[in-house]
Amino acid sequence: MAQAAGVTAITVSRFLREPAVVASDTAERIRAALSRTGYVPNKQAGLLASGAGNIVAALLPNLANSIFAETAQGLSDGLQAAGYELLIAATGYSLEREEHQLRALLGWQPAAVVVTGRRHSPGALQLLAHAKAAGTPVIEIWDHHPPERGAGRTSFTQIGFNHDEVGRAMAEHLLRAGHRRLAYVDSGVAEDYRAHERGMAFTAAVRAAGASATVTVAPSGDAFDAGRHVLGVLMQAGPPAITAAAFANDHLACGALLEAQARGLAVPQRLALLGFGDFAIARQLDPALSSVQLPRLAIGTETARSLLDALRRRKGAAPVSLPWTLVARGSTAPSGASVATAP
Repeated sequence: MAQAAGVTAITVSRFLREPAVVASDTAERIRAALSRTGYVPNKQAGLLASGAGNIVAALLPNLANSIFAETAQGLSDGLQAAGYELLIAATGYSLEREEHQLRALLGWQPAAVVVTGRRHSPGALQLLAHAKAAGTPVIEIWDHHPPERGAGRTSFTQIGFNHDEVGRAMAEHLLRAGHRRLAYVDSGVAEDYRAHERGMAFTAAVRAAGASATVTVAPSGDAFDAGRHVLGVLMQAGPPAITAAAFANDHLACGALLEAQARGLAVPQRLALLGFGDFAIARQLDPALSSVQLPRLAIGTETARSLLDALRRRKGAAPVSLPWTLVARGSTAPSGASVATAP
């Protein structure tokens, strides 16, 4: 390839690892040579020769949800520019599946490992601890909580936000609107720990204010259908009647809002609805859904930046706490207002 491009073998190797560091005219000659010959570098041979890979392994709960898809996009964009490729596995929120996937992915000796959240099986924690001890950067995304202490518990870099703070802010928003009997609609996925944490913080804040809080777990299956079902459950609660509900995600909240419209139920006059995620559909309904706007893309881009810095310096990745915003719209406050909450 070096002969075909009229450059040194070291330059070709550098281009294949990190194209941005090669001069543009040289890079263009190498690209042309690659195109003419159809050459594809053997990554396994390169790994055996150097002992270092250019793959970053990321384990995400699912890829169907735009929340995690945007994070994956931010990660991919940030890493690819530096010559690293992203290898994604979807855990389906299963800690057991995450452990199996980690064991398989670590066999490829990735340059770094990204996992979602700070809850892992004992086996996964052991695998991550060994990877960190061997010098592989490990980052937990979508979380930013104080380190959890325990026997042999290794702490990892976190990039995300505090879910307890979000849950409290959701409660305070509805309490300020005058609601005294509230509900939290939790995720029906048992291992969706971040949703459960928001719910616990929500109910604790409501009860600390002297108001009433109940928790309803959404049924499994399609989230919009589950939200419609939950609306009926909320309407049957009481007396006194529930007047406001916060949801584990926007899809559940949107389903409830659509069902309220079908029943001729006034929102927010009879029931205020507050979502989480600020999906595009939340802004298209009437009334528009109040929701928590999240740093979905920023989590990915910041993780890529932190990882690349750690790989260059051969030190641990830096933690990052990212801001989120509670956006009040017609479903909780007819006048509308935005309340920014930064860590």
